[in-house]
Amino acid sequence: MSSGSAPAVQEPDLATTPPSLVALFLAFARMSLAGFGGVLVFARRAIVEQHRWMTADEFNETFALCHFLPGPNIVNLSMVFGSRLRGIAGGVAAFAGLLLPPTLIMTALAIAYARFGDLEVLRRILAGISCAAVGLLIAVVFRMMMPLLKRADPFAVILMLGVFLAIGVLRLPLQAVLLIAIPISIGLTYFLRRKVAA
Repeated sequence: MSSGSAPAVQEPDLATTPPSLVALFLAFARMSLAGFGGVLVFARRAIVEQHRWMTADEFNETFALCHFLPGPNIVNLSMVFGSRLRGIAGGVAAFAGLLLPPTLIMTALAIAYARFGDLEVLRRILAGISCAAVGLLIAVVFRMMMPLLKRADPFAVILMLGVFLAIGVLRLPLQAVLLIAIPISIGLTYFLRRKVAA
């Protein structure tokens, strides 16, 4: 019996043990069913913290890529993430898990809303749910910011604040801001990595 410290717990190597297609489907189905007000909060928690399929930095980078693709961000994330782990079949499994359960539920709720949508109590319930959704979104934004702040990378923080001010405060067009911010971000990252490697 050795007297040394206990060995560190190793995270699963996804290159050799990727989740099965059923596991991907069920994981994204659980995210979508838990995701009242938006699935991003629950997707990050499941992928990064629960299953450890990605690090926080990898999740941020993948989600950033999905922001620049056409279509809903979380749907893009399901396809990119599933394809990364299990190829096209994995992308389809994650996509189906994300969309199939809520589609069935929303179809049933749409039928009920068409019949009972004029009730005042229902309107108040929906107003309360929207407040909770905003709170969840703010919480996940702060969690996604933490890797940037921990690295203490002033260029990343300045760029992030600049994009926020341009879009959130000055109301500049998203496409115009991204056309400027993306080349600056890529250029700074390339320059800084070359400087570190030198």
